Amino acid sequence: MNYNWDWGTLLREPYLGWLWSGLGWTVLVSLGSWAIALAVGITAGVARSMPSRFIPQVAGVYIQVFRNIPPLVQLFLWYFVFPEVAPESVGLWIKRDLPNPEYITANVGIGLFSGARVAEQVRAGVAAVGIHLMPAALATGLRPLQAFRLILLPLGLRAIFGPLTSEFLITVKLSSISLTIGMLELTAQSRHIENYTFHGLEAFAVATAVYLLIGLAVTALMRAIDRHFGAARFKRAQP
Repeated sequence: MNYNWDWGTLLREPYLGWLWSGLGWTVLVSLGSWAIALAVGITAGVARSMPSRFIPQVAGVYIQVFRNIPPLVQLFLWYFVFPEVAPESVGLWIKRDLPNPEYITANVGIGLFSGARVAEQVRAGVAAVGIHLMPAALATGLRPLQAFRLILLPLGLRAIFGPLTSEFLITVKLSSISLTIGMLELTAQSRHIENYTFHGLEAFAVATAVYLLIGLAVTALMRAIDRHFGAARFKRAQP
């Protein structure tokens, strides 16, 4: 293939600005959806682990529904279907008055999907420490809810910092599917550069390198947090 490489194209305007804008939106979508995933996931994971019958079942329904529907389908449902089936006033507000509807929809869709996965991580972390610590906590006179709130939940959350790193990376990569609802993140801007210049290989090569750097930065950050607050801290403290 006689391809005419021209890396300088990416350094010229408006293409350089497009890449920077795409990177900014990728970071914003990743952080926004991850904030929703953590809030919803920890809440659902805690509810799934509580010593009750009704509350874990409700949380289980959310987890099974949102974890088993592909995130791309969820984005389409939130962006194209929900405004049509919602009450008319709500639908009109979403389609006409909601600022940055693509960004908000991407955060909600990706965040709820990732939140279901985080909830399972929280449940698994609490269950892992509860096997050994719940009998000891009850032996000290604590009630089951007290033992759950004071011992199992804090230690369970610290135990899952490692798995949460993978979930955060998945959330970052899922930000790229938001281009399907009009979000001009990094992948979408790379496609625009390809359409305008026919130098898509250069644009997607840069996008690939940027995604790799973001992933490495997320991994390093989560490892630093794990060393100071997570399970790694307690492993070092053991004799």
